[in-house]
Amino acid sequence: MEPSRPSSDLSHYLGAFRRHWWIALVATGAGLGGGAVLTQAMPKVYESSASVLVESVSQDTNAEGGRTKGTVNLDTEAQLVGSGAVAVKAAGLLRTDVSPIELAKSVSVQVPANTTVLVITFKADDPRKAQAGSHAFAEAYLRNREETARSQLDKRIRSLNLKVRQLTTMLAGINGKLAAAAKGSSSEGNLQSLRNNSQNQLNSLTGRLNELTTTMVGGGSIISDSRLPEEPTSPNAWLNIGTGGMLGLLLGLGLAYLRERFDRRLVTPSDVRDRGRVPVLAALDERSTPHFDDVLQPYGPGGRVFNRLRNEVLASLDEDDQVIVVTGTSRGSASTLVAANLAAALARTGNDVVLIGAHLPDSVIDAAPLARMFGVSAMPGLSDLLAGRVSLSRALQRTPRIPSLRVITTGGAATAAGLMQSQRLKDTLQALRKQSGYVVIEAPSTSSSADAQSLASLADAAILAVELRRSKRPALVDATEQMRRVGTKLLGTVVMPRLPAMRPSDLIAPAVTLPAPDETETEIDIEDDGATQPLAYAGRQRPGDRDDVDATPVADLTSAGAAEGDDK
Repeated sequence: MEPSRPSSDLSHYLGAFRRHWWIALVATGAGLGGGAVLTQAMPKVYESSASVLVESVSQDTNAEGGRTKGTVNLDTEAQLVGSGAVAVKAAGLLRTDVSPIELAKSVSVQVPANTTVLVITFKADDPRKAQAGSHAFAEAYLRNREETARSQLDKRIRSLNLKVRQLTTMLAGINGKLAAAAKGSSSEGNLQSLRNNSQNQLNSLTGRLNELTTTMVGGGSIISDSRLPEEPTSPNAWLNIGTGGMLGLLLGLGLAYLRERFDRRLVTPSDVRDRGRVPVLAALDERSTPHFDDVLQPYGPGGRVFNRLRNEVLASLDEDDQVIVVTGTSRGSASTLVAANLAAALARTGNDVVLIGAHLPDSVIDAAPLARMFGVSAMPGLSDLLAGRVSLSRALQRTPRIPSLRVITTGGAATAAGLMQSQRLKDTLQALRKQSGYVVIEAPSTSSSADAQSLASLADAAILAVELRRSKRPALVDATEQMRRVGTKLLGTVVMPRLPAMRPSDLIAPAVTLPAPDETETEIDIEDDGATQPLAYAGRQRPGDRDDVDATPVADLTSAGAAEGDDK
């Protein structure tokens, strides 16, 4: 048996996705459509940005270890842009009824690296609102910063004025005491020194006060004002559609894998080998698969496949093996096509081959397939033989184009029920074992009845015909189990694509038919002990040995000779 490949083989998964490509395509299309629909349904968002240069004021200090360098801590200033005080001022500038809290949710601030610039961005559902909001928050932030700086400056001026007044009052007191002090006394010297110190402090405070009162307060400026946005920043149509397509593709691949995982149908020959654990003897493709009435030519694509199948079958059989049963895993004509072409391939090597049609037709349309394929009469057949209405010699018909191949057709289907388990069938096969080289039995499918298992129990080897996309793994497993239970050696499977349903217009009459046997022909019926002489011969010669058994009727020789002449 061929070694089974691991289920994780990359080619297996690629083949699964290749077989179910339409699922991935549909899912990808659905994802693209979903992305487009989502883009249309989502509200449009416009953004506008204003850049503000932040200037240092006297009260600015940077936290130790802060991310930004310099006097101004821009991280702190970025947080102040969205503060309540700035939002209130921005709402006043916009003259809107929207609460400052809601406005603050629409603003965002970025700090470009190595700069003292704040990029204030405002989002809105209208481009003009976005432009106005960005400008309003930039202006509100600068006003708030200026007001804060002015407030701090005024507080320092008031503090200095208070100290100046205190020093002026103290200096006036010192001057009064100095005027009353005696000249040259120690108190005069002390008062003189104290007055000088106070005068120096007053002069310093006065200078600082003059500096503060002349300071121009400015917390920064707008260096790039907000612009009217032309396109919305959200939703991003290409991003949404691309994301939807990618998600759809992933979903499609997942669905394809799940379908392959839980699909019980056999789709490729590797499925038969890997999932069914049965060796594949031959695999037919669309080019080499026979049709309803075809017996493949030996040198065509399909004929070469069956020639190789014949060689493998002969190499697998033991010396005494003669009877081969061909059954299908599903209803249909797959087993008929395989059995007929295998028998023809065996007969072309000169072996005496008998093909038995034990596959009762599934419908009236399928009736007598072997008769149409080989150009023989549909009646009498196996059912007539097993019912005792005709002898084996009457049921056997030599095919016109392949002299060493004889066919027993199915016969009357209405009377064949229950005869596949009869003793007469066993006796017939025993007689054919003695008189024929190989016997190929076209059996019904293992899923339609127990006849296939009964016939397999009488055979030496079995072959399963698997129709892809129609046969299922449980049916294949059940077929192999049936063969195992009756002890029949299962050689392997013949795999072919799914066959189209036969239509009444596909039926054609046999190209060649054989005449009915003469009254002068001798017919040897099956005896009770199973010894049989199944052939009708010219004259009244009774076959005694193997060479006699292979003698050909006169009518057959005429047709066979003409056929051989055509072939040559």
